[in-house]
Amino acid sequence: MNNTTSRRLGIAIVVVTALLVAGLGLWRALRPHKAHVELDRERYPVVGVDISAHNGLPDFDSLSHAGVAFAYLKASEGNAFRDAAFVRNYAAARNAGVTVGAYHFFRFDCDGRRQAANLLEAVNGCTLDLPLAIDVEEHANPAGLATPTVVARLEAMVGELRAAGYKVMIYTNKNGYWRFVHGNFDVGLPDDPDLWICSFSDPPLPHRPWVLWQHSHCSRLPGVKGDVDLNTFNGSHADFEAWRKGTINR
Repeated sequence: MNNTTSRRLGIAIVVVTALLVAGLGLWRALRPHKAHVELDRERYPVVGVDISAHNGLPDFDSLSHAGVAFAYLKASEGNAFRDAAFVRNYAAARNAGVTVGAYHFFRFDCDGRRQAANLLEAVNGCTLDLPLAIDVEEHANPAGLATPTVVARLEAMVGELRAAGYKVMIYTNKNGYWRFVHGNFDVGLPDDPDLWICSFSDPPLPHRPWVLWQHSHCSRLPGVKGDVDLNTFNGSHADFEAWRKGTINR
């Protein structure tokens, strides 16, 4: 093999290698990121799910046997919408001995007090073990509304729920935390909402207090057909019981 051929072969090898490296980097950048984080269950032993009508008719006995300690059930959305499965899911979860909470999907374009009234009517007569949760996220909400407007409506809803005697929790993702929660609610203090954070990084929200962490959108559990959201509590089973007992039940 002469020198010219050797040089050409060497250049070809370098070019092919560079293309392979670039292709691998592009694939890693463009591939869908799995909305799931595996957790150390010795550190985070308390497992929970959040359920709506989109999950069909879950078997809460199977979920309980699989180690699910709590379930947040969608009750309402906006001014008037009610989740069609809430009443059935509430009864089934309580019969299975699962700790039960209710959540409301917050609409940016609806009055906060009217949203609070909708949620309170939806859970009327229910014995809830956990704070009422408000799901605050940009996804499925109209764009273009000013942040102060959304925050004012959220503050109004939180105020109405607290005036009715309920402890409140705000569910959101990182973007929602920095846009709507940070600087507006002192999460972690006794008189302000607890934080339920959706995050697919560990830790979920560094240096910020959180109580619940939704760490998966694609878990599979016995008793639920298809994917189900998975959550964990920030502490031990004893810590969870102490937190749960601090909730004002209705």
